Amino acid sequence: MSNEEMIIKVLAEEGNMRKAAERLFLSQPALSQRLQSIEKEWGQQLFVRSQKGLTPTSAGELVIQYAKEAVVRREEIFEQLHTLSEKVHGTLKIACASIIGQNWLPKVLKDFITLYPEAKVQLITGWSSEIVRALYEGEAHIGIVRGQTDWKGPKIHLFKDTLYLVDKEISSLEEVLQTERPFIQFKSDSTYYEEIQHWWQKHFASNPKRQITVDQIETCKQMAVNGIGYAILPSITLTGAEDVHTMPLTNSEEELELTRDTWLIGYESSFQLLQVEAFVDIVKKHATLLD
Repeated sequence: MSNEEMIIKVLAEEGNMRKAAERLFLSQPALSQRLQSIEKEWGQQLFVRSQKGLTPTSAGELVIQYAKEAVVRREEIFEQLHTLSEKVHGTLKIACASIIGQNWLPKVLKDFITLYPEAKVQLITGWSSEIVRALYEGEAHIGIVRGQTDWKGPKIHLFKDTLYLVDKEISSLEEVLQTERPFIQFKSDSTYYEEIQHWWQKHFASNPKRQITVDQIETCKQMAVNGIGYAILPSITLTGAEDVHTMPLTNSEEELELTRDTWLIGYESSFQLLQVEAFVDIVKKHATLLD
């Protein structure tokens, strides 16, 4: 907004060119010239000039009212902008791996919206490869991905969880090749599938005798919990209340548990947004609880 509204407001309040000029830090000739320009723009005479001072015309009264409202509104906007610089507003756009969106993120988001009720959240879920694409295409500020992701921007490690073989009957990994029970798998991104395949080939000489493939990890879990077959699930999906045997997958060479990493990724510019900074702080606090 230009200073025209303020000039009209001050002229109306002072009713005197000299006093108005002093208040606006202008010379009287400069103020007179500005007023002529404003009246030309409106196409109406706004003030009648006399020895007694300035008297608003009927058109001037309308414009003066507009000017006063415009100045007040301008001040309100400045106050809101100042508040924006201190409070978390705006929309937080998150792209998250489905498994995290179902099992871990809800608690994080509950804290976020409780602390920052004026912020909005947009969430999309999918495979990690889809999360990366969402960031590339500008559909999200930040992404939460699983496994090894080729990302050149900022990348924050959140936590790692152990992979378990889960079954109602099998109680040791050695029993896998003897059982007739099906191996239940869920569709996932290629890196997860490759990790499982690599582990299987290192430990067993043959493929599972029977296999069932489902489209969702939760479906896979429920089928295993209900005794249909065995599955390999990350610990993030297990609450401990399931009535099943859980056997950690281990690296036979070092006897280390096989784990799956979770990362927070995004562009540097996104991490500078207040709503993203606030979310990252909460994410880190929740992530430390899993260490």
